[in-house]
Amino acid sequence: MVNVAVVDYGMGNLRSVEQALRTVAPEAEIVVTADARVIAQADRVVFPGQGAMPDCMRELEGRGLRAAVLDAARNKPFLGICIGLQMLFEHSAEGDVAGLGLLRGGVLRFAANLHDAQGRKLKVPHMGWNQVRHVGVSTPTLTLPLEGGGNDAVHPLWAGIAQDARFYFVHSYYVQPQDESLIQATSDYPQPFVCAVAQENLFAVQFHPEKSHAAGLKLLQNFVQWNP
Repeated sequence: MVNVAVVDYGMGNLRSVEQALRTVAPEAEIVVTADARVIAQADRVVFPGQGAMPDCMRELEGRGLRAAVLDAARNKPFLGICIGLQMLFEHSAEGDVAGLGLLRGGVLRFAANLHDAQGRKLKVPHMGWNQVRHVGVSTPTLTLPLEGGGNDAVHPLWAGIAQDARFYFVHSYYVQPQDESLIQATSDYPQPFVCAVAQENLFAVQFHPEKSHAAGLKLLQNFVQWNP
């Protein structure tokens, strides 16, 4: 039995994700796979992605992985990363393409004329380290202490991760959920944008935990131990 399947549809930063998972879960069986049967049999699934949304959707469909990914996202611990977050939504402005439609909402592009508080022009794509603010959720049985703050009910994947911890981003587009209860974290560029969502057994992030040093490794470790 595969403990963690990393979905290979030709568009992800697969080896970095695999190595980060092996670092936090050395005893687990971790497989990078393009086999729908392996994904279906895995205990939990990681859905990474890099590149353009139309290309990612085309590759996912062409390799016959759409149904396996949707089934995993509905029925087992599931972590989406970067495009793996955006593809879960209904539609993307990038290429005017439909996503998987698992979550209601769309994917929008950062405006071309962005400036920070000092008037300096900001580049798109948004690339580099940025603070992430996770939000409390209605989980009364889970109260975790946050570093630098009081006690908030937070999602289990934020356990042990400081409020405003820095994560690594590379993206020109961001998600806009219709249901605000999905939102698990925001970041600023320069205005707040959603960078993490969750629904039942699913958690997905815009940043790259596999490139985010200690905070990213902690999130991956939390995912491997998560039993929603």
